[in-house]
Amino acid sequence: MTSFRPALTRTLVAASFLLSSCLISGSFGTDMARAAGALAIGTCGAYGLAYDYPQVEAANAAALGQCKGDCKVATAMRGNCAALSIDVNNACGAFGYAAASRLGLAQNTALRYCYRNGGKDCVIRAWVCDAKG
Repeated sequence: MTSFRPALTRTLVAASFLLSSCLISGSFGTDMARAAGALAIGTCGAYGLAYDYPQVEAANAAALGQCKGDCKVATAMRGNCAALSIDVNNACGAFGYAAASRLGLAQNTALRYCYRNGGKDCVIRAWVCDAKG
């Protein structure tokens, strides 16, 4: 019986440490899976970003709140990344945006759309990934 008590004590200490870590971080493993993000875009290179929100609607509102001018949510995200590309010589001209499972793919696709839309010197203006992206 005496060897059982130290093992039980160690188990209880480890369990309480794990529980307190989850309470402090606010994550029990499910919050990160529900993370949502958004990319809002406006005229002349305006943008707003949001990531790791609990719901898509909250992410959309946050992205729109950061964007200056007449903006719209270009893409909402769950478990991925988004990127915005503009023509560096004409911010009010061609642009492109994309969402993808990996940041590099989102950026490359956004650049490709910027060039297809008439951009001559396209660059990544903004990017965002949520918890899973």
